[in-house]
Amino acid sequence: QVQLVESGGGLVQAGGSLRLSCAASGSFFNVNTMGWYRQAPGKQRELVATMTSVGSTNYAGSVKGRFTVSRDNAKNTVYLQMNNLNAEDTAVYYCNVRVTRFSGLMASAYDYWGQGTQVTVSS
Repeated sequence: QVQLVESGGGLVQAGGSLRLSCAASGSFFNVNTMGWYRQAPGKQRELVATMTSVGSTNYAGSVKGRFTVSRDNAKNTVYLQMNNLNAEDTAVYYCNVRVTRFSGLMASAYDYWGQGTQVTVSS
């Protein structure tokens, strides 16, 4: 099993910054893509930003230039630096991690989700 521990959410004024972190631990061969998704009330969960194990990133258009995803592979931790926050960024943010696990000689990828952390931006 894999455990994800998220931290860093909270209440911030518009224009402010927050940093989220998510640490993965447990039984796996390696960690592949790590990233963040969010879900606002009444809306579907959406991608915010992801980063592969070799550093390739993918951002939602609405956060490009404001959010930065990074990771520490030695700690199996992914971060999301969020700057210039606005009310539309208010949501529950979920960490997502894809890991490789072996069953005998067969490797398979598994996705895991964090418990979610609330980010609220006041205008």
